[in-house]
Amino acid sequence: MTSPDTLVDRLDWAGIGAQLDAEGCCLLPGLLGAEAARRLARRMPAAADGEGASRRGADPGNAEVFYFDAALPAPLDAWRTAFYGHLAVIANRWNDTLGMDDRYPATLGDFLRRNRKAGQARGQSYLSRLGVEDHVPLHQRNAGEQVFPLQLVALLSEPGTDFQGGEFVMTEQRPRMQSRPMVLPLGLGDAALIATAQRPFKGSKGHYRVNLKHAIGRVRQGERIGLELSFHDAA
Repeated sequence: MTSPDTLVDRLDWAGIGAQLDAEGCCLLPGLLGAEAARRLARRMPAAADGEGASRRGADPGNAEVFYFDAALPAPLDAWRTAFYGHLAVIANRWNDTLGMDDRYPATLGDFLRRNRKAGQARGQSYLSRLGVEDHVPLHQRNAGEQVFPLQLVALLSEPGTDFQGGEFVMTEQRPRMQSRPMVLPLGLGDAALIATAQRPFKGSKGHYRVNLKHAIGRVRQGERIGLELSFHDAA
């Protein structure tokens, strides 16, 4: 079986970077695969019993949310480490484009040490479970001094079979313009890289920041299980 780091290294990173620059998001069809997605989804009952997750709660919209500790279970820890090395290159290019001096270290371990020094040690990666009428409102995971500008989301159940509705939605707000909605057509085992909160946008007078949020639409039938993987921790 191909290891997560090998699989991530084989992705078309030039194309991914170009897509993130243009849209602030990039679909990765079949990244997890159906079998791995189902295995992760089966962690939800264990998390509900306090195994493998440190906190549980309900976000506004009534979605059940199970936060993992900073030490993620396999294979999520390996995914997070493998993706960070490539995404740090994109994140540093974004900072350079916006004229920001901050640079992200090359490895996730070094970045997380910066998190600890800033008082950020609470894991933000989580599994979510939405039943009928549940949704996740527009939000950003950008609290704290150390914020990584990109994150990964994935769908662990099958649209049309396990649930109806529950679309993954993003909005982008550009100055003096109405919000631009985007729907990411995730299927079982699909993932997407998305901007955490902001990204550079090239306007007529140069680059500036645009603001992004993401949400999950109302589930009309069945049960939707998803994953949100963050690269920075919370205070």
